[in-house]
Amino acid sequence: MKETAAAPTDAPGAGERLLILTLERYGVWLRFTVAGVCGTLGVLSAGSAGSAGSPLAATCLLASALLACGVRVRPLRRPLRLAPRWALDAAFVLLTGLSQPVLGDGADLTVEAIIGIGVITFQHEWATRPAAGLALAGLGAAACALGDVLSSPGHVPEPAPLVRMVIEVSLSRAAHVIVRSRARAADRSAASRAASRREADVAAARRATEREYLATLHDTAAATLLMVSQGDGRDWSWLPLRARQDLEALSALPGFETENVDLAALLGCVPEGEGRARVRLESRVDGPLTIPSGPGLAIFNGVREAVTNVARHAGVREAKLRAWAEDGGVVVVELSDAGRGFVPESVPARRRGLSGSVVGRMHAVGGSASITSRPGAGTRVRWRWPGRPRDLRTPRLPGAPRPREAVRAAGLPRPSGTGARPTAVVRFLRGQLLYGAQLAALLIGLVAQFGVSLRQLTAHQDVYRPAWAQTAAFVCLVAVGAAGALHLLRGRKLTPTVRWWGVGTVLAVSAVCAFTLAPERLAGPQDWAFGLIGWHALFLLADQPVRLFAAFLGAHVALNMLVVLLSGAPTVARSAAMGIATVSVIGFQLSVGVLIGLFQGMASAAGDEAAREEELRTRERLHEETQRDHRERYRALTATTVPLLVGLGHGVLSPHDEAVRLRCGVEAARLRRLFAEGDAVSDPLLNELRACVEVTEHQGVTVSLAVRGRPGEVPVEVRRELVDPVAVVLGRTRSTARVTVVWTSRAVHVSVVGEDGADGAHGCDPEEAARARGRARNADVSVVRTTRGSDVWVTAGWQRPARVRELAPT
Repeated sequence: MKETAAAPTDAPGAGERLLILTLERYGVWLRFTVAGVCGTLGVLSAGSAGSAGSPLAATCLLASALLACGVRVRPLRRPLRLAPRWALDAAFVLLTGLSQPVLGDGADLTVEAIIGIGVITFQHEWATRPAAGLALAGLGAAACALGDVLSSPGHVPEPAPLVRMVIEVSLSRAAHVIVRSRARAADRSAASRAASRREADVAAARRATEREYLATLHDTAAATLLMVSQGDGRDWSWLPLRARQDLEALSALPGFETENVDLAALLGCVPEGEGRARVRLESRVDGPLTIPSGPGLAIFNGVREAVTNVARHAGVREAKLRAWAEDGGVVVVELSDAGRGFVPESVPARRRGLSGSVVGRMHAVGGSASITSRPGAGTRVRWRWPGRPRDLRTPRLPGAPRPREAVRAAGLPRPSGTGARPTAVVRFLRGQLLYGAQLAALLIGLVAQFGVSLRQLTAHQDVYRPAWAQTAAFVCLVAVGAAGALHLLRGRKLTPTVRWWGVGTVLAVSAVCAFTLAPERLAGPQDWAFGLIGWHALFLLADQPVRLFAAFLGAHVALNMLVVLLSGAPTVARSAAMGIATVSVIGFQLSVGVLIGLFQGMASAAGDEAAREEELRTRERLHEETQRDHRERYRALTATTVPLLVGLGHGVLSPHDEAVRLRCGVEAARLRRLFAEGDAVSDPLLNELRACVEVTEHQGVTVSLAVRGRPGEVPVEVRRELVDPVAVVLGRTRSTARVTVVWTSRAVHVSVVGEDGADGAHGCDPEEAARARGRARNADVSVVRTTRGSDVWVTAGWQRPARVRELAPT
């Protein structure tokens, strides 16, 4: 069966949703932090000696930009609307760009660092609306160009920073897509596994529910009907109470209230009482009146209580019972008498006869009941069933459980495997996220190396001391990237040898590049390795504790600072420039490493959320399936068993009546066949026939059973139609019977020869009479009945469809 409670296929799973939320928060906080630190260093640089900047104006503009970012930080748990969010982000980049003319020397480095981080994080903050993120990135590039023009009138903005910004935006978006795709793949894999578990849980629960259902039938209705069918030489005083208890037990099973019964047949079983308490009913019922059995039993019990009230209080011994159907399927039942009457409003609340048994019952099943009476004018009670299920859109009443709470309170079996943390799902999701992060870091490192660093290396060969050392370092990084790509692109984890060889090589490259470049040029345009080293180390150490990556970055920065300090104390402006470069590049890389380190907790939270969702889906599915199963099982039960139990429970049917005992025998055989339907046997048809034969033999009937031919497969619906005529004849036989099963390559025939102990269809309910005359509900099954005196011969046959015959054994 297809999933009915599953989420849409294009909706993100728990892991992907949590990743999107985490990246958005990460982006806002990173942008806020970098803007605060770099802005502070930029203002300090503007206020240093010899700078042409205006610290006060720069402070006002950068503080305003930081405030716009801070407003975005505050409501992360309850996000702002789209328009205010976009306006705040746009104000952030515009105010930062306008601060460039008042920052003085080094302004371009500060502005490019802040806006560069902004356009990178925008791709994560606006992950679900990439067009908005790209628009903000374009606005950031325009703000940088505008600031450059305002700070140097007549100067054409350099294209290199803008190209670098475009590359950063593209890589940021690509990295987001890679990691998110791995999270989506993990969610889909987990959903597929969960669906398999759900199918197994539902199947097991359905089997358990079916066993409980059959046990209930066996202990109640089947036992009662079998005892009635075995003779009248006993005291039957216990029978009415037992039958009513059986009926109550069957009514309590989930799904029973959704089946249909003939209300006209039920009203024909309303007891009139005995002796002086007897009320003669003048009935006029326009049947059949098919309604759900829940409302049907509520009306029946209400009418019974109302008849009892007539006998007790009306002072008359006659009443009129009417029932009819109106337009739209509305069913109305009315009981009236010409007795002394009363004032309904004067009845004390403690008297529950009318308010509980009549009015309350109907309200509980979605119908209505009204009482009209006045002293001396008699009483009229009217029941009304609207003929349609309740509107599911009706507002929930105060205190009523929500649908999901109702499912949890339904008492359904608890799905397996949801009590413990789903460690397998957590490990798989974390592995996929780490793999995506490694791929993203490798992509960023290779693109930056060949798209940006290679151009820097070739353009500044004259400043390196010596140049061949820098070239050799570049080649070593290429080798490290190639080794990583060879493993990751083939879906393999990095081996310890490759990882630690790569880390040692990258750290050696950092030292070579730092000591072969003039100290004043470190972290500048000529230093192609400063911002590249971290990305190569990241894809090597992404699946390791974040402290190792932090230690590597610390060693990388320490090597560069050592070179600077060995050349003498740096100026304030130089220190600010180094700080801005370190925060915007190394700090950004460290924050990415910290984010990757959070994947374990993120995967655990996503696994817990997925487990909760899966448990709810499983419970909803169990609820639907058990309801569906009960409807199928009770379809025949409400047409035959319920009327018998109602009649026996209220004294309308007598166990001393031979026709009643025969009907009970037939129904007991049907129930025994139902019990045998789920047995795991090689020949289900023969097994069900034997169950019917055993019931008949308990009644003292001698039955012979013969089978000819090779058994084949018969659908369960067809088996029911083949066995039912046999059960009818066996249940009405009181001496001997013979059952024969004949298999051919194309068909199967089941015949029974016995006697009609009830003289044809006399004494049967309409359904049983139709079966006794040889009518089958399944058009593929033919039933032929032949009688000679008291003997009867019934044959039921089914012919395999052409496609099934081709597959049948020859």
